[in-house]
Amino acid sequence: MDLSETLVACVRLGASVGFVPPFGQAEALVFWHQLLPAFSAGDRRILVARINGRIVGTVQLVVAMPGNGQHRGDVVKLLVHPDARRQGIARQLMQKIEALALAAGKKLLVLDTVTGSDAQGLYQSLGYELSGTIPGYALSTEGVFEATSVMYKIIGGDF
Repeated sequence: MDLSETLVACVRLGASVGFVPPFGQAEALVFWHQLLPAFSAGDRRILVARINGRIVGTVQLVVAMPGNGQHRGDVVKLLVHPDARRQGIARQLMQKIEALALAAGKKLLVLDTVTGSDAQGLYQSLGYELSGTIPGYALSTEGVFEATSVMYKIIGGDF
């Protein structure tokens, strides 16, 4: 499985990560290729999880922030292929992205997720706090407007 396969499989199962059907391999490849300049410039970092050499999960950290936000990073696109779920991969990716953020000098991480989702429960179990919810924030893969929960975690001391 590669990054595109993982993304397509997650969207097919309803992941609210910015895409709605029809969505396939071609669109996924375009998405990943568009991010290459940000990865190359160091503005965005990516971690992948592998099983037997195959990519089964990924998460990204957006580190390029405006001048008044250099202390924070955005966690985006946590994905685990459906065939590799329930093995602790998402938790491990999140723990590693926090370490990466600390190494990059970040003190605050911010993310958003579908309100009431399994992902929200994972983030809460990792110490992320709910900042608030926004109703009708994103269109689901089923065509329904869903609320999103904005969450944060202070990782580098107090402010």
